[in-house]
Amino acid sequence: MPFRFEHHDPETYRRKARLISVAMAAQLIVFGLVLSQLLTTTFGSSLWLNGLGVLLGLIVTSLTFAVLRERPWMTEMRYVWQLKHHLSRVSGYLSTLRREAAQGNDVALDLMTFYHQGMVQLAELNGRTMDDDAELIAERQKIRALRQERGLAERVEGFDPHDLAAFKRS
Repeated sequence: MPFRFEHHDPETYRRKARLISVAMAAQLIVFGLVLSQLLTTTFGSSLWLNGLGVLLGLIVTSLTFAVLRERPWMTEMRYVWQLKHHLSRVSGYLSTLRREAAQGNDVALDLMTFYHQGMVQLAELNGRTMDDDAELIAERQKIRALRQERGLAERVEGFDPHDLAAFKRS
Protein backbone atom coordinates (compact mmCIF):
# COMPACT_ATOMS: atom_id res chain seq x y z
CA MET A 1 0.00 0.00 0.00
CA PRO A 2 1.60 3.27 -1.09
CA PHE A 3 2.32 5.92 1.50
CA ARG A 4 1.57 9.56 0.65
CA PHE A 5 2.97 12.62 2.37
CA GLU A 6 0.39 14.63 4.29
CA HIS A 7 0.60 18.00 5.94
CA HIS A 8 0.11 18.07 9.71
CA ASP A 9 0.57 21.00 12.04
CA PRO A 10 3.72 20.39 14.11
CA GLU A 11 2.34 22.14 17.18
CA THR A 12 -0.86 20.04 17.12
CA TYR A 13 1.17 16.86 16.67
CA ARG A 14 3.52 17.67 19.57
CA ARG A 15 0.62 18.62 21.87
CA LYS A 16 -1.26 15.40 21.08
CA ALA A 17 1.92 13.31 21.40
CA ARG A 18 2.60 14.71 24.86
CA LEU A 19 -0.99 14.23 25.97
CA ILE A 20 -1.17 10.65 24.67
CA SER A 21 2.20 9.78 26.22
CA VAL A 22 1.13 11.06 29.63
CA ALA A 23 -2.25 9.33 29.36
CA MET A 24 -0.69 6.01 28.41
CA ALA A 25 1.92 6.23 31.18
CA ALA A 26 -0.79 7.04 33.72
CA GLN A 27 -2.93 4.19 32.44
CA LEU A 28 0.00 1.77 32.71
CA ILE A 29 0.69 2.86 36.28
CA VAL A 30 -2.94 2.53 37.32
CA PHE A 31 -3.49 -0.83 35.63
CA GLY A 32 -0.15 -2.15 36.90
CA LEU A 33 -0.92 -1.15 40.48
CA VAL A 34 -4.52 -2.37 40.42
CA LEU A 35 -3.67 -5.72 38.85
CA SER A 36 -0.67 -6.23 41.15
CA GLN A 37 -2.88 -5.45 44.15
CA LEU A 38 -5.57 -7.86 42.95
CA LEU A 39 -3.06 -10.66 42.40
CA THR A 40 -1.27 -10.21 45.73
CA THR A 41 -4.57 -9.91 47.61
CA THR A 42 -5.89 -13.07 45.97
CA PHE A 43 -2.75 -15.24 45.98
CA GLY A 44 -0.53 -13.71 48.68
CA SER A 45 2.32 -11.26 48.54
CA SER A 46 5.05 -12.14 46.09
CA LEU A 47 7.52 -10.27 43.91
CA TRP A 48 6.51 -12.49 40.99
CA LEU A 49 2.84 -11.61 41.40
CA ASN A 50 3.71 -7.90 41.52
CA GLY A 51 5.73 -8.33 38.32
CA LEU A 52 2.89 -10.28 36.71
CA GLY A 53 0.48 -7.47 37.64
CA VAL A 54 2.71 -4.91 35.95
CA LEU A 55 3.05 -7.16 32.88
CA LEU A 56 -0.72 -7.58 32.71
CA GLY A 57 -1.07 -3.79 33.10
CA LEU A 58 1.25 -3.35 30.13
CA ILE A 59 -0.80 -5.81 28.07
CA VAL A 60 -4.09 -4.07 28.95
CA THR A 61 -2.57 -0.67 28.15
CA SER A 62 -1.26 -1.99 24.81
CA LEU A 63 -4.65 -3.45 23.92
CA THR A 64 -6.39 -0.20 24.83
CA PHE A 65 -3.93 1.70 22.69
CA ALA A 66 -4.43 -0.72 19.76
CA VAL A 67 -8.18 -0.15 19.91
CA LEU A 68 -7.89 3.65 20.18
CA ARG A 69 -5.27 4.17 17.46
CA GLU A 70 -7.90 4.09 14.70
CA ARG A 71 -9.84 6.99 16.24
CA PRO A 72 -9.95 10.22 14.21
CA TRP A 73 -8.13 12.19 16.94
CA MET A 74 -5.13 9.86 16.47
CA THR A 75 -4.63 10.84 12.81
CA GLU A 76 -1.35 12.68 13.37
CA MET A 77 0.03 9.89 15.55
CA ARG A 78 -0.86 7.21 12.98
CA TYR A 79 0.71 9.25 10.20
CA VAL A 80 3.98 9.73 12.11
CA TRP A 81 4.13 6.01 13.02
CA GLN A 82 3.67 5.09 9.36
CA LEU A 83 6.25 7.65 8.28
CA LYS A 84 8.78 6.31 10.81
CA HIS A 85 8.07 2.74 9.71
CA HIS A 86 8.69 3.55 6.04
CA LEU A 87 11.79 5.61 6.80
CA SER A 88 13.12 2.69 8.80
CA ARG A 89 12.51 0.32 5.89
CA VAL A 90 14.27 2.61 3.43
CA SER A 91 17.20 3.16 5.79
CA GLY A 92 18.00 -0.55 5.57
CA TYR A 93 18.70 -0.06 1.86
CA LEU A 94 20.55 3.28 2.01
CA SER A 95 23.99 2.15 0.87
CA THR A 96 22.52 0.31 -2.13
CA LEU A 97 20.20 3.24 -2.91
CA ARG A 98 23.07 5.72 -2.71
CA ARG A 99 25.13 3.67 -5.15
CA GLU A 100 22.20 3.21 -7.56
CA ALA A 101 21.16 6.88 -7.33
CA ALA A 102 24.71 7.95 -8.21
CA GLN A 103 24.44 5.72 -11.29
CA GLY A 104 21.23 7.49 -12.32
CA ASN A 105 18.61 4.93 -11.27
CA ASP A 106 15.34 6.91 -11.19
CA VAL A 107 13.65 4.60 -8.67
CA ALA A 108 16.64 4.90 -6.32
CA LEU A 109 16.53 8.69 -6.73
CA ASP A 110 12.82 8.65 -5.85
CA LEU A 111 13.45 6.50 -2.78
CA MET A 112 16.34 8.69 -1.62
CA THR A 113 14.19 11.78 -2.16
CA PHE A 114 11.39 10.18 -0.12
CA TYR A 115 13.90 9.38 2.63
CA HIS A 116 15.18 12.95 2.84
CA GLN A 117 11.73 14.56 2.58
CA GLY A 118 10.48 12.20 5.29
CA MET A 119 13.41 12.94 7.59
CA VAL A 120 12.87 16.68 7.17
CA GLN A 121 9.14 16.37 7.83
CA LEU A 122 9.73 14.17 10.88
CA ALA A 123 12.21 16.70 12.27
CA GLU A 124 9.73 19.54 11.70
CA LEU A 125 6.92 17.64 13.39
CA ASN A 126 9.16 16.96 16.38
CA GLY A 127 10.32 20.59 16.56
CA ARG A 128 13.88 19.94 15.48
CA THR A 129 15.95 21.16 12.55
CA MET A 130 18.22 19.15 10.32
CA ASP A 131 20.50 22.09 9.57
CA ASP A 132 23.30 20.73 11.76
CA ASP A 133 24.00 17.57 9.74
CA ALA A 134 26.34 18.65 6.94
CA GLU A 135 26.46 15.14 5.44
CA LEU A 136 22.70 14.90 5.05
CA ILE A 137 22.51 18.42 3.63
CA ALA A 138 25.23 17.61 1.08
CA GLU A 139 23.48 14.37 0.13
CA ARG A 140 20.13 16.17 -0.27
CA GLN A 141 21.75 18.73 -2.56
CA LYS A 142 23.46 16.01 -4.58
CA ILE A 143 20.18 14.15 -5.04
CA ARG A 144 18.39 17.38 -5.96
CA ALA A 145 21.06 18.05 -8.63
CA LEU A 146 20.81 14.48 -9.99
CA ARG A 147 17.03 14.81 -10.20
CA GLN A 148 17.33 18.13 -12.05
CA GLU A 149 19.81 16.60 -14.53
CA ARG A 150 17.36 13.80 -15.26
CA GLY A 151 14.37 16.15 -15.54
CA LEU A 152 12.65 14.72 -12.46
CA ALA A 153 10.52 16.75 -10.07
CA GLU A 154 12.33 18.13 -7.04
CA ARG A 155 9.93 16.40 -4.62
CA VAL A 156 8.08 13.10 -4.53
CA GLU A 157 4.51 12.58 -3.40
CA GLY A 158 5.19 9.49 -1.32
CA PHE A 159 6.59 6.00 -1.25
CA ASP A 160 5.60 2.63 -2.67
CA PRO A 161 7.14 -0.19 -0.58
CA HIS A 162 7.22 -2.43 -3.66
CA ASP A 163 9.91 -0.17 -5.14
CA LEU A 164 12.39 -1.53 -2.59
CA ALA A 165 12.09 -5.05 -4.03
CA ALA A 166 14.49 -4.15 -6.85
CA PHE A 167 17.30 -3.43 -4.38
CA LYS A 168 19.37 -5.51 -1.97
CA ARG A 169 19.39 -4.70 1.72
CA SER A 170 22.67 -3.21 2.86
